[in-house]
Amino acid sequence: MVVAMSLAKIWRPGRVLGQAALLLLRRPGVRGLARSQPSRQQQQFPSLDDKPQFPGASAEFVDKLEFIQPNVISGIPIYRVMDRQGQIINPSEDPHLPQEEVLKLYRSMTLLNTMDRILYESQRQGRISFYMTNYGEEGTHVGSAAALDRTDLVFGQYREAGVLMYRDYPLELFMAQCYGNVNDPGKGRQMPVHYGCKERHFVTISSPLATQIPQAVGAAYAAKRANANRIVICYFGEGAASEGDAHAGFNFAATLECPIIFFCRNNGYAISTPTSEQYRGDGIAARGPGYGILSIRVDGNDVFAVYNATKEARRRAVAENQPFLIEAMTYRIGHHSTSDDSSAYRSVDEVNYWDKQDHPISRLRLYLLSQGWWDEEQEKAWRKQSRKKVMEAFEQAERKLKPNPNLLFSDVYQEMPAQLRRQQESLARHLQTYGEHYPLDHFDK
Repeated sequence: MVVAMSLAKIWRPGRVLGQAALLLLRRPGVRGLARSQPSRQQQQFPSLDDKPQFPGASAEFVDKLEFIQPNVISGIPIYRVMDRQGQIINPSEDPHLPQEEVLKLYRSMTLLNTMDRILYESQRQGRISFYMTNYGEEGTHVGSAAALDRTDLVFGQYREAGVLMYRDYPLELFMAQCYGNVNDPGKGRQMPVHYGCKERHFVTISSPLATQIPQAVGAAYAAKRANANRIVICYFGEGAASEGDAHAGFNFAATLECPIIFFCRNNGYAISTPTSEQYRGDGIAARGPGYGILSIRVDGNDVFAVYNATKEARRRAVAENQPFLIEAMTYRIGHHSTSDDSSAYRSVDEVNYWDKQDHPISRLRLYLLSQGWWDEEQEKAWRKQSRKKVMEAFEQAERKLKPNPNLLFSDVYQEMPAQLRRQQESLARHLQTYGEHYPLDHFDK
């Protein structure tokens, strides 16, 4: 009963102080709340009918021994707006986005898909060292990005390129980062797909799983303290939710009442580990109530469902200064990365099902066709145009020089310490002596 009541509060506006909290506010002698008063006699509770006063939980006494079953919070429903044929299920949930906005969603998703295909093949040809595709998860990126304010701060994991794509990050900079050339804002120091852009409020990605979660909470707390009228959104996969940093982030966000959206892409696999081997509970959304976080599960292949959930979570996070957890159910159609071969742990039939039957791009295209906003001729023209744009950026990036090797030593310390200076001098001597053995003509002077 208690759990059912807790679940009923999910997404319900407003907060009510519990009885324990009200008693605390009324209780004399508590630091910062009231002046010291003479101590009172401890209240007696003669029977189990009296409500417990333990500060750690709000509950009722029972006189029967019974352990809570792990599936007590089970089967959280999946919110969706469109069916797989692109038809709006409940007209009252239609976001009524204008035609140009829906076309921007579609073009962002398909352009990302085109860029993925070209850069994936580039890695396979040995042109770049590494790549991670976003196949099948485009709706989670673009639907959530469209619901944010442009100044909202984004902490990504490593599969959220669509957020930057929606924010009009230039193809040339995507390519420059993956090639690590002189135009790369990170000066060639990061692995491919580790994007970052200060102007678009996208914090540079780091490889270790879940480190961005507590960092995002700290940024959200700072925004709250500054009354900045902005939120932080933090993306991660269901695999990262098994890291200790996720627990720390969730708990801090709840107790500090931070305006943050935790956006979990549950794509079925933590690299090669399926969800059945990752956790025993009902996914990630079921964890929210345990931390006191309002939570929802959405169809991540339905860009409108993702948009609606993110928009409402953002509105309330700003208005109420509290965290929200969105679990977007989707599927990773591609390999985890170019270092992975997913055929070793899943069948071709499984992948083909999601690719052909429930792809977010296909679903949005069907919606556009039904609205008369798109047709086959436009589709062919856009596919040709988008491939041309990507290839032009690709070829330009490949011709650029690599950054100057001396940049290895800059941008960390305001004044370079002696040890680092000695390393820089050692590199200079080494290249002067053995420079002929290195392709220095490929590097900026």
